[in-house]
Amino acid sequence: MAFTADNLAADDRFLAAILHCADQMLAIYRESPRIASIFAAQQRWLMAHAGFALHYGYSDDGKSGGLYSGRFIDFAVRNDIASRNTAAAFMQEMLAYRFLRPVPGPDKRTRYLEPTEIAEQHFTRWLVAHMMILDSLDGGERADQITADPSAMMAAIQPLIARAIIGSEAVRNPGATFNLFNWANSGGLVMDYLISRLPEFPRTADRVVLGPLSLREIREQFMISNTHLKRLLMQAATMESIGWTEPSRKGDFWLSGHFIREYWNYQAAKFAIIDAAAEAVLGPAVRDEPQARRVI
Repeated sequence: MAFTADNLAADDRFLAAILHCADQMLAIYRESPRIASIFAAQQRWLMAHAGFALHYGYSDDGKSGGLYSGRFIDFAVRNDIASRNTAAAFMQEMLAYRFLRPVPGPDKRTRYLEPTEIAEQHFTRWLVAHMMILDSLDGGERADQITADPSAMMAAIQPLIARAIIGSEAVRNPGATFNLFNWANSGGLVMDYLISRLPEFPRTADRVVLGPLSLREIREQFMISNTHLKRLLMQAATMESIGWTEPSRKGDFWLSGHFIREYWNYQAAKFAIIDAAAEAVLGPAVRDEPQARRVI
């Protein structure tokens, strides 16, 4: 059996996996801020998954497979991902950045599109990074199986992930503070950065102190304005999800236990979806199910 969200949410080893995942997303951003901006907010991330899934043949509208603007926009609106204008603007941005390109299709009246090599490579890297983390938990070899034939594996696994993620309330709406960060421009990256600094997380802790926090470092690293960053952090502080040990944003910075649990539960739900998709295509990751899925 694949991991379940409950397995992962209850497994203390999963904290290390979460921290590693946050580090991996930040590493992708530092190498290519433009491509990584797709992962920086949930709406863009969902649209990217939708685009890849349609390209690989996923259909929920009774139409034949293929990616083109009209179909993508309809899909985004139908699945409550984005408005028509936002979805159309996203497609134009992907074309301008050369993450999408026109290709011939079965209907000459329609402008079909496909991801470019650089887009597919980065999305494959996202998939392999998650498989490596799952492998670290149970000794499986998912990542090796995918890297042996990445294009075929992406085409088989990614639509399953996209369909489940788009339909998952636990992934799309894990909690108020998570949503605050993940729907803001660059907010997902800021959240990953904050979580990546966790030294530990005792489950009963009301808050975990991270130490000094440099807003300048965050602004420069993620190209976020001072006004936007301060507004984001102050909204989270009003929710008592983050804060400082001294007044007026002085002293050490802390994260609340409920905010960390929101992030943990989100990751558990997401990784369970990814593992289920991998198992559907690759088969069981390990044979010794009771031991491999034992919660420590």
